[in-house]
Amino acid sequence: MTSRPRRILPAVLASIPVLAILLVLGTWQVRRLAWKTDLLATIAAAEAGPPVPLTVAPQPFTKVTVTGRFRYDLEAVLGVEVRGSSLGTHLVTPLEAEGLPPVLVNRGWVPMQRDGVTIARPDGRVTVVGYVSPPHDRDFFAATDDLPGRRFYTADAGAIGAALGLPGTMPDLLVALRATDTPRDALPQPAETLPRPSNSHLGYAITWYGLAASLLGVLIAWAIRKDDA
Repeated sequence: MTSRPRRILPAVLASIPVLAILLVLGTWQVRRLAWKTDLLATIAAAEAGPPVPLTVAPQPFTKVTVTGRFRYDLEAVLGVEVRGSSLGTHLVTPLEAEGLPPVLVNRGWVPMQRDGVTIARPDGRVTVVGYVSPPHDRDFFAATDDLPGRRFYTADAGAIGAALGLPGTMPDLLVALRATDTPRDALPQPAETLPRPSNSHLGYAITWYGLAASLLGVLIAWAIRKDDA
């Protein structure tokens, strides 16, 4: 008669790598949860506090202020976004500030069709308050940038700056925030708040750990039933 350990050993050996993978995935999501929670707390603190002067190496999602002159001759557009019934994009304009590399500023949303539309382009020195947006990785499904047309689909300040003939730009975009005295219907329409990335990692962790517990429970139940057979 085959001994009990020998009968259940193949199932145990087959389950160990699956169980290990589920536990690794669950632990990774727990770590992501801690990271995302800290990030959201940092963003909330930055939004509640005053802006700080922009430096050459700012932390992501810091609320900053910078003064300089816009290069409207090198304006570009980024992405596609529908607002209401209008198809639009985001206007990106280089800013030349003393003591800093060129800063690419996402000034806000503008409609694609701009006939008869007034877009603010203030002359001289301007002060921009916004948040630091780290570069996005190019997605496999992202549209191809139109370099001659200065139309971009991935928020990568380095790539955009190089295409505009401005190598050595700040590696992060500066996303402008709407000033309290700026009308909401003015164009461009800057961001109203700092971003709030979604935080679903707790649910994912519970799912992976739950699957691991279920696998272990099924294995134990099977072993007991096998032993009674």
